[in-house]
Parts: sequence; C-alpha cells; structure tokens
Amino acid sequence: MSLTNFTRRQVLQTGVAATAAALIPMRNLQAKMILQSGGKNISSLSDGNLSLPVSFLFPDIDKSELDPFLAKHGMNNKALEPKCNLTYVEDGDRKILFDAGAGSNFMPSAGKLMESFDAAGIDVSEVTDVIFTHGHPDHLWGILDDFDEITFPEANLYFPQVEWDFWTSEDVIQQMSDGREIFAVGAQNRLDVMKERVQLFNSGDEVISGVEAFDTSGHTPGHMAFVIHGASDDESLMVIGDAITNDIVSFAKPSWPSGSDHDSERGIETRVRLLDRLAQEKMQLIGYHLPNGGLGRVEKSGNAYKFVQV
Repeated sequence: MSLTNFTRRQVLQTGVAATAAALIPMRNLQAKMILQSGGKNISSLSDGNLSLPVSFLFPDIDKSELDPFLAKHGMNNKALEPKCNLTYVEDGDRKILFDAGAGSNFMPSAGKLMESFDAAGIDVSEVTDVIFTHGHPDHLWGILDDFDEITFPEANLYFPQVEWDFWTSEDVIQQMSDGREIFAVGAQNRLDVMKERVQLFNSGDEVISGVEAFDTSGHTPGHMAFVIHGASDDESLMVIGDAITNDIVSFAKPSWPSGSDHDSERGIETRVRLLDRLAQEKMQLIGYHLPNGGLGRVEKSGNAYKFVQV
C-alpha cells in the first residue's frame, strides 16, 4: 500500500484539528535555529503534524509482531502523529527552504508553516530558493497560497527531474485507485503553476552552491535527499526528506516495509543504505517527520540503528 493509495476521505478522517549551535527554542518549537556552520544559519520550521493510521503505515507487519513492538516503545497502535519539519538555510544573501509544507488543503493539523515564519520573523518574500525532495502533499501543496499563486513570490524553484516526470505523466492519475486520485491531481495542479519558474535537477547535481542532491528513491520514484556542505566534512548536514520517517521504527526495524513508500522494496534498500552512510560518516541529519525539529545523528546498534537527538 503506497501513499498514493491513501484516500482523501481517510486524510480528512484521520487529520486532527556539522557543529551544533546552542538550541534556540521558540513557541511550540514552531521555529528553531539548530546549526551554525561555515557562515550558514540552519533552522527547522514546523508545518504542524500529520495524523496517520497505523494500519496505513505498517500494513504488511503482522499485528502479533507490530503491537508488542509499538507498546514497548510507548507508541499508539491506532494512529501516529508525525511532525513536519522544513529546513531553512540562511547563507549570505540566499534564503533557502527545503519543501513547501502542506498548505491549507491537506490536513487540519498541518499547514502551519506561515505561523512558523512569523515566529521566526521571516517574510515569505525573503525566500530566494525552494528545493523539493518529492511531490507528496505534505511537501508540495504549500507552494500555492489560498489564491493559487506561488507562496514565495521571489523564489527560484527546484524539483527533481524523475519526480517531475512521474507526477506530470499522462497516466499518473490512472495509476491511482479507490478514490486516491487526489494526490496526483493535487500534484499536477501545483506543478502546472510552477512550470514557468521551475528548474529541474538530477542526482549528483549541485542544485545551488553548497547543496548536493542524491537519489533516495523508493518513497517516491524520484525522491531526493540533500547534503548541505559545511565549512568542513564534520559540519555538513543531510536533509533526508521522507527517506527515513519514524525515529523508532525506521531505525530499529529498517527492513520493515512502509505503507507510505511507493516502492516498498526500493524504500527498504534506500533506508538501509542511508542509515549505514549516516552512521559511518557521523553526519547530522534533519528528518522531515522526526521529533524535536528533526535534528539528530544515526548510531549503529547491533544489526539495527538508533536515532540520537542532538
């Protein structure tokens, strides 16, 4: 079961209303500076949270194994509420945002990015670049405001080529079933507005100076993660999008298939490879759906991994 097989009705029913710098908490963790490196200030901006049924997130895990695991880690066995963290980088004159949040038409509990911008004292007109990891609603739909205009009027827009080709293909809506076409329709509507301004990129490209893209497909066909290069290798930071989505399950059980992945087998391969790299390189990461702003590191723990908040 993929995220593209998650109905709008389900969405509405389950939706409820480098060297680390000193953390600077703000109201409700809406905006938090998490890193200063090589002249860059890196912040995590909250877009609220999702509310997703466990039956959707882990459809292929037997309840006799899943329920005890969730209980052991204090996790609800009915629904989870993953946070949504957007990475914001101030690098000289450039103000770079990774993804655009959910906007006002996905889940009532998400779409809070403008509140976080206000809390951080950032005006949307200051954003010079928006770089997308992929085209799922909670990452893309916020690119349009309530008037169907680009939310960030001065920003250059960057989108993965493979991901663009997937969502704009003629048959993508037909690939959706059981009333789940809304994901494809929503993506196509927004990409159509973006097309005159968007710049497409591929894995291995330096999207903008100091930001390197690399393939983390599986969650979606063209999902990308990014390394924000710091003054030195140990000051670099990885923006992982949805390649790793849960601070417990994705690390302790990386081989468990995720219901949110378009290609579950590919998602597992990508997840394990990414966890190995992060553990070996000791690189900090920001996960879109990880807790406390998403910042942390990966540690190897036997045959599994552990998310360590920084």
